[in-house]
Amino acid sequence: MKHFSEVYAALRRRNRKQYSLLAGCSFFSVLLITAYVSMMRSPTVLSVLPEGGDSRKQVMMIFVLAVVGCGVFTTYASGLFFRNKSRETGIFLALGATRRQLKSEMTRELAILSLGSCAAGALLGAPLAWLLWQGFRLGVVDTAEMSLSFDPQAYLFALAFSAFVILMLFFLGGRSIRRTNIIDIVQESHKSEPIRDVPRWYGPVGIVLVAAGAFFGYSMPSFFVFVMHWYPPEGLSAIFYLPALIGLYMILLHTVVNGWRRKGSRYKDLISTSMMKFQGRQTVRNMLVMTLLIAGAYFGAFYTPMLGTGAMMTYDARPVDYAYHFRSDQDIPMEDEVRSMAQEYGVTLTSWAQAGGARLGVDGWEHVEQEGPLGTTWEKEYRELNSSDIFLSESAYAALTGEAVDVLPGTVAGVFDATGDGQGVFGGDATQITNTVTGQKLAVTPTEGLRSDMLFGRYVMDDGDYASITAGLPRDWLETLVFFNVEHCADTYDFAKALFYEIVDRSGPEVEQYDAYDPVRRQMSEEAGEPYSFDRDNLAAHGFERIDYAQRDSSAFRLYWQYMPQFRVLDKADFVKTTAVFLMLFIFIAIVCFAAVIVIAFTRCMTIALTNARVYDDLRHLGAPNNYLFHSVRGQIKRVFLVPILAGTGLIYAFYAMILYFNDNRLTVNELAGMGSCLTVIAAVSLLLYLVYRLTLRRVCAKLNILSPR
Repeated sequence: MKHFSEVYAALRRRNRKQYSLLAGCSFFSVLLITAYVSMMRSPTVLSVLPEGGDSRKQVMMIFVLAVVGCGVFTTYASGLFFRNKSRETGIFLALGATRRQLKSEMTRELAILSLGSCAAGALLGAPLAWLLWQGFRLGVVDTAEMSLSFDPQAYLFALAFSAFVILMLFFLGGRSIRRTNIIDIVQESHKSEPIRDVPRWYGPVGIVLVAAGAFFGYSMPSFFVFVMHWYPPEGLSAIFYLPALIGLYMILLHTVVNGWRRKGSRYKDLISTSMMKFQGRQTVRNMLVMTLLIAGAYFGAFYTPMLGTGAMMTYDARPVDYAYHFRSDQDIPMEDEVRSMAQEYGVTLTSWAQAGGARLGVDGWEHVEQEGPLGTTWEKEYRELNSSDIFLSESAYAALTGEAVDVLPGTVAGVFDATGDGQGVFGGDATQITNTVTGQKLAVTPTEGLRSDMLFGRYVMDDGDYASITAGLPRDWLETLVFFNVEHCADTYDFAKALFYEIVDRSGPEVEQYDAYDPVRRQMSEEAGEPYSFDRDNLAAHGFERIDYAQRDSSAFRLYWQYMPQFRVLDKADFVKTTAVFLMLFIFIAIVCFAAVIVIAFTRCMTIALTNARVYDDLRHLGAPNNYLFHSVRGQIKRVFLVPILAGTGLIYAFYAMILYFNDNRLTVNELAGMGSCLTVIAAVSLLLYLVYRLTLRRVCAKLNILSPR
């Protein structure tokens, strides 16, 4: 070899495993982030995630976790690469090579490695997302709206993350050469990052901080809005989660340094524990990232079983098989037509009930927002006419439900769900009712609420009061409600779909409205000279999907059409199709996060093998038997896997339960069943991670020439 470049290239070939590890980590990180952001910014996905909705916020939150996790992981892999490379750098300097020569060679190889791996990851990210999505369509469900499209602007996120990886590599590489002390450079690869002794109270205090951080992080946004009447800036509430992050770090430190064993057994795994302590900082950082990614992955994975279990139980609990309502000026099939259609499909109706209702104005409190030096604040302002609701007479309620009620004159009873809850959207507290056509008003007193899932959100009033207040209302302010049952409901899907299509086909454009559309609110907006958010022409501007009869099988139509029927067999059979994009998105997110966890854990464990190879050789020469060496290795690998898995799984499961409880200060039967379904997901994922753990353990043992017992 006559040239410095040839010597450098020979060393590169000799250490190709280190280069492969760095390139692989960079490639995998960029690949995952690109796949995630391609899916997150896809028009297919954004069309079903309302602007500012909880689902979109959850997707963004998990994306931030994924970016942080992949960023820390890539930084760790880069630091490991340059630590291992520092010895040859120091030797070159000692032999007379100039820093300029080293910088030139390193710049060349880093440019090829970083640009190549990042470009490959960015180019393959979208195809990976597309392949996974197509796999879902082939294996789970396929609908027209699941045709996946990508937004080219999504690559800006991938480009930004790739730029971070490339700049970080060049920064760390340049720093490793700029050091002045050659001895420090040579010894860099032998330096450890030990953790000093950690007090044993770190563990209990960490648990308290995690619980406090989760509680305050979740509850402070509500405190700001409902107690302080202030809308805090985006991201401010995240500060209150910091105690949970600090507490989690303290728990991991305590686990690595002290363990959770009693004092009498703390010396049982002294050597393996000491090895982890000498590499403790990097170990704890990796375990922290893994814990956060596992928590984020489960947060996405829980969406499907929670939504599916709750929906199926709700459908089964309905007291009637078929229910639909419509504006009375519409030409919608009534009993004779429905029975005739049922006969064509071989369906027998066993009961039929119908009744009328009326849309009346109600009073309420309006939130009036004001811009101030600290942001947006709000105050409550009472309005005699604030919105509208559907009212039923007590006889109509009895006809539909079979439950006789006696509502006194001058009172109204709100209809809550079967558990007596308003689900955060219905208070049942109207005190003044207005006929918006004639202007007639009626002061009322709210009385004890009624319970019915099928009539949720409506009011029931005395027959005499109802007849008086609804006098003069035209048909477009009246509604008709129909309930009926059939024999063998599960076998009536074709009839249900035909009736649904018939209802849609015979509905006019005036009722082609979003679920939240309120004609009274629309009138108030027009009088104020302001656009009404839920007008069909304004929906897209406010992040909502426009209701379109031509898209009757789409998620947006089935979920948000104001007059969507409730047919048990149709809802159950088409549930997966209706929510397909939601389900597939969160499953995809979980896959991406779990894949990152597996790669990080595997890489960290292989690093343990490389770092401690000489230690195990010394132990072998001192007479340590194979079983002892295997037990020592297994103890370290087990901690790398087990601690983040237990911490991430336990924390997110408890956090999820806390969210469900504080929604309405209770856990419903549906929620408990959903949490039980989540345990099934945890069991399946835990089995997968256990298999990865066993594979990793075998690879590490093979690397250290330790026989792995069968």
